[in-house]
Amino acid sequence: MSLGMFCGIPLPFHIWDEELVSVMVASLPLVGLLIGAVWWAAGLLLTALNLPLMLAAACLALIPFVAAGFIHLDGFMDTSDAHLSRRNPEDKLRILKDPTVGAFAVIMLVIIVLLQFAAMYTVAENAKYLALLISTCVLSRSCSALSVLVLRHIPGSNYAAMIAKTKSSKGKVFAVGAAAAAVVLSFLYAGVSGLIVSAAVVLGYAAAMRVVYKSFKGVSGDLLGYSMVIGELCGIIALSVLQAV
Repeated sequence: MSLGMFCGIPLPFHIWDEELVSVMVASLPLVGLLIGAVWWAAGLLLTALNLPLMLAAACLALIPFVAAGFIHLDGFMDTSDAHLSRRNPEDKLRILKDPTVGAFAVIMLVIIVLLQFAAMYTVAENAKYLALLISTCVLSRSCSALSVLVLRHIPGSNYAAMIAKTKSSKGKVFAVGAAAAAVVLSFLYAGVSGLIVSAAVVLGYAAAMRVVYKSFKGVSGDLLGYSMVIGELCGIIALSVLQAV
């Protein structure tokens, strides 16, 4: 269920059970594990093929968006449009649900892609600690799972009705456990550098979520995508800086 909803990788079949929605959301870190593994494997392949550095960096910058089916990037754009409009809460919610792409969404898309490409250029150039891309995806989605299960939802959010039917503490425990495992494995793999990248992901996600949560008085799928994109960007920026020094 989680792969079918939050991942762009084709599945042979799709299932849905309303009673398992909270577990589906809590399984987001496992989706992150798969997408992160694809990202890491692509990095190894592009490095082995010795492609032009700029082309390899561009491919690596786009892979997490493509692998997720662009769902989180869509949420990032929608949230940027609504939040940066500086309107009242009612108008912001209307803009958030409007399928039309506004100027702020385009501007922020250009900014995020430029920053992601610049960071991945350095990562591709050195190819050191490339496996931290996996923990980056796991951590960002662990934060999203906890946000859905813990924070108040925006009225009318699809998650609100689903989660209300499936209150469970197991999902929260699993999301926290997945995040802790990602941090520990990052430290064992890259030492202090792994901790720094992990902290960058979590703090970047938390800062982004705090801003939009305060702006919209709740959380929704679009806000999760917005925070996830920023959290992962902070992680690979930290990785690129560490590799450059």
